[in-house]
Amino acid sequence: MARIERHDDVAAFYGRVSPFLLQNEAVHCVQLGFRATLEADPHAYGDADPLLLAAVDSDQVVGVAIRTPPFDLLLSLMDGATAAAIADELSGHALPGVTAPTVAGEAFLARWPGSGSVLLEERLFELTEVIPPRPASGHLRWYEDGDRDVVLDWLAAFFAEALPEEHVDAERVLARRRDSPGDFGIWDDGGPVSFAAFGSPTPNGMRIGPVYTPPELRGRGYASALTAAVSKHVLDSGRSFCFLGTDLANPTSNSIYQRIGYRPIADVTRWRVA
Repeated sequence: MARIERHDDVAAFYGRVSPFLLQNEAVHCVQLGFRATLEADPHAYGDADPLLLAAVDSDQVVGVAIRTPPFDLLLSLMDGATAAAIADELSGHALPGVTAPTVAGEAFLARWPGSGSVLLEERLFELTEVIPPRPASGHLRWYEDGDRDVVLDWLAAFFAEALPEEHVDAERVLARRRDSPGDFGIWDDGGPVSFAAFGSPTPNGMRIGPVYTPPELRGRGYASALTAAVSKHVLDSGRSFCFLGTDLANPTSNSIYQRIGYRPIADVTRWRVA
């Protein structure tokens, strides 16, 4: 049975768990992407202290759990026994939700004293080479101060569409992305028509998303062209990989990204926890 280490120091925690997380860098892109932000400010995501857990067996890390309140608990890849040990460690804690590779999350919830209901089923994708999409009218440019209002509106619309049960602060999302490595790509066709954020760098990759095109402008190839262009920019900057996640209930986005070179690597589920 794994024992659970609790860490208070962000740098020491990542020094301990990063070799494990890097064994499956794309799957763990979110946890790894937190590192620079949390080392600079442990309260970047909220006022409460982050929860940093390492599951260890024979002094080897076999699982990682991270929570940046008020957000979900994030689990790494791990076996069922390790997920159960983390659930036991956190018994009595109030959790709003759990996001995890599906098998690990199911094992966690089987041990959790409350119940869980599925909010979102996602698929993680990895890209190492861009396949050019069909041409779309317009061009890539980077976020400018004059884009602030439209990007805030689109961020709010994205989260309302993708995560309708959550109340995500678009202002905070924009500020965090602008203050960390990464940016927003804008597809401009006589004005902004789509955006794609990128950031949360890992040692060898960078995460793409969210990507959003208003409903009335969809079907014109904007999102494909923009995501391909931003992904190429990330690779050209020296990264080996790009990562992104899609809603399994949205077959359009899943097919779009695969056509430009993204390949599925793992399924991740988000649960609301009671």
